[in-house]
Amino acid sequence: QVQLVESGGGLVQAGGSLRLSCAASGSIFSINAMGWYRQAPGKQRELVARCTSGGSTNYANSVEGRFTISRDNAKNTVYLQMNSLKPEDTAVYYCNAVLSVVAGPYQYLYWGQGTQVTVSS
Repeated sequence: QVQLVESGGGLVQAGGSLRLSCAASGSIFSINAMGWYRQAPGKQRELVARCTSGGSTNYANSVEGRFTISRDNAKNTVYLQMNSLKPEDTAVYYCNAVLSVVAGPYQYLYWGQGTQVTVSS
């Protein structure tokens, strides 16, 4: 079984910072991409940032320049450093990972359970 466990969410004032972590564990052969998504009440889940195993990253326009995604491949962990937070960043943040459980071409998508980020004005 594979698990993704997020941590680091909480309540912060506008302009503040938070750092989210997501650790993947279990029967993992290799991890390709890892990313962060968020879902605000009444809205669809949207991509925040994504990072491939080679280090390529992409960000949503709304967080470009404020958020930074990084990975520790040795720890199967992805981080999201969030600076200059705004009330509109309030959402449940989910991490995901595209990974293989055995050698071969098949990859699977796993999601974490989510962590709440609330930014007060």
